[in-house]
Amino acid sequence: MTDRIDSEPAGGIDYIAVEESPGFRQLKKTQRSFIFPMAAFFLIWYFAYVLLAAFATDFMGQRVWGDITIGLLLGLGQFVTTFAITMGYVSFANRKLDPKAQEIRQELEKAQADV
Repeated sequence: MTDRIDSEPAGGIDYIAVEESPGFRQLKKTQRSFIFPMAAFFLIWYFAYVLLAAFATDFMGQRVWGDITIGLLLGLGQFVTTFAITMGYVSFANRKLDPKAQEIRQELEKAQADV
């Protein structure tokens, strides 16, 4: 058995070059400009909820209406936040990421067709 790696077929797409291209780098930068702040926000919000549940039980157990407590509302807020972030990302991707990704894809398909 050999450890030989076959070279790409003639006319293949150089994916390393695509990854290093300015357009692709800008696409990743734009994506990260949404993902990292949202991930940080959600993790802070999640850990605040966990810490409140662990150390502020009196606060979390306060009744708001009937058997509905602050802890229950904040817990349900976790689900609402998850869906809101997901919807926000889908909207962001449709407006900012997908057009640029489609442009890169068309360039690659055109380059592939020209070869």
